[in-house]
Amino acid sequence: AALIITGLYLNRSKIIRFGFRPTSTSVEEGTSQEKAGSDIEVIAQNLNIPWEIVFLPARAGEASEMLVTERPGNLLKIGASKETIKIEGVAHIGEGGLLGLALHPNFTRNGFLYLYLTSREGGQVTNRVERYRLEGNRLFDKKIIVAGIKGSANHDGGRIRFGPDGFLYVTTGDAEQQNLAQDKISLNGKILRVKDDGTGLEIYSYGHRNPQGLAWDDKGRLWATEHGPSGLQTGFDELNLIQKGQNYGWPVIRGDQTKSGMVTPVIQSGSTDTWAPAGLVYLNGSLFFGGLRGESLYRAEILAGDKVNLKEHFKNEFGRIRAVVLGPDNYLYISTSNTDGRGKVQTGDDKIIRINPEIFKE
Repeated sequence: AALIITGLYLNRSKIIRFGFRPTSTSVEEGTSQEKAGSDIEVIAQNLNIPWEIVFLPARAGEASEMLVTERPGNLLKIGASKETIKIEGVAHIGEGGLLGLALHPNFTRNGFLYLYLTSREGGQVTNRVERYRLEGNRLFDKKIIVAGIKGSANHDGGRIRFGPDGFLYVTTGDAEQQNLAQDKISLNGKILRVKDDGTGLEIYSYGHRNPQGLAWDDKGRLWATEHGPSGLQTGFDELNLIQKGQNYGWPVIRGDQTKSGMVTPVIQSGSTDTWAPAGLVYLNGSLFFGGLRGESLYRAEILAGDKVNLKEHFKNEFGRIRAVVLGPDNYLYISTSNTDGRGKVQTGDDKIIRINPEIFKE
């Protein structure tokens, strides 16, 4: 049975207005207290750095099952019980490992699933996308869909999503080599697009540092979250509206900086705040994304002119939030990432948490 968590809505929401660089004066306190109760449920716990969540199509009369990637190399199938499928060849190096997961649009017919993973090849760390056929609790018919993505201990990208056009979209990081993001020959620092069989690979957009979330809104437009500079130059995390062929500026520009031929983000965190944004999903006119360093669930309400108002929820309550997906029940599902070495581990971590989106209505 699911564990019901109560009393979690202890913090007032903070609204970050579009166009501001968030500071102690530009972050406004909300006025409403979130309601507690069964609108939040922990549905899985004691996971090992869960990275992505995907729901399997439900069979008649049965509840949906989840597939979850764990970064060290396990693919979990969670339903009435939990099954573990070990993915061979995964190299868990820093931020690398078993990352993204997507089901083929015709999964019920062909059983194809796609994985983004880090491996070692000839002494080099690389990332690639693989396709398998899932049958029961076993994987068959491995096929490499995208290869040749440089890997590193940091900035591996890793989100994969099928778009409304039927193509697979893949985010890649700069692998700590900033120049690769502007190199149109390199696959790094890009959002890639490829056919389901691995043919027709193309660079869809470039100039990215470490894009971590992909989602399409109800107009069919692609949005992406992206990590800004690390270390002493923290901040400048981004939410971007992605257009084919465009250059998103890294490492030439950051934040609100502009340069001819480069696109600035719709919203960015400014120089004094860090979100470390991760998974992204669209629901009812808003984009929801997880914050790793920000330790929040962010809701970006899309306004006229493609501006957004950003509100943070559950600040410092669940810890680091990575995956954010929409379930077949139209609830939000998020995963924590507190066991990844950068968070404070709470009892039962890491968890998958189910959230009723009605609580966000004002």
